[in-house]
Amino acid sequence: MDVSPAPVDLPEPKRLGVLSRLAPEPMKVVLNWGRRYSLWVFNFGLACCAIEFIAASMARHDFIRLGVIPFAPGPRQADLMIVSGTVTDKMAPAVKRLYEQMPEPKYVISFGACSNCGGPYWDSYSVTKGVDQIIPVDVYVPGCPPRPEALLQGILKLQEKIARESLGERYATPSVTQLTSGLVTPPKPGGTA
Repeated sequence: MDVSPAPVDLPEPKRLGVLSRLAPEPMKVVLNWGRRYSLWVFNFGLACCAIEFIAASMARHDFIRLGVIPFAPGPRQADLMIVSGTVTDKMAPAVKRLYEQMPEPKYVISFGACSNCGGPYWDSYSVTKGVDQIIPVDVYVPGCPPRPEALLQGILKLQEKIARESLGERYATPSVTQLTSGLVTPPKPGGTA
């Protein structure tokens, strides 16, 4: 008679990911600290706000000192997407596709009035009324165009959010079937496999 052991229900901890039960609380603090101060940025510059992003990354404002690396090689190496400028309806699928290519955890800053809500072009037939209509946004930076100091403030706000973050709250709780891979079968009770 083959009897498999019943699954054990464990208390639900604050999750860091699928294997959060194994990570002690101080480790979660260290992981959030690492994510907070090593943000690789994918700049999706569409208009004049992109010039202000470039100014913020130069020597005068230097957001590298905040732990932000300004130019990731592509979306697959980026943690943070900064959408700056007017998002048109024709460009919206490209924004969504590039966001989906980013690995988890990923963050988005909407930089400037155009990416926040359409800006002065909000009444145009071809302008998306904010990038949050396409992808989730973590921080909004207002202005037309915002000054580089405003982007630095937005980055600091995002870093504060990351420091408080629990990925279990950000993402759905995995089910028991997601926690078992199926690659390794459990040993049969009573001896040989």
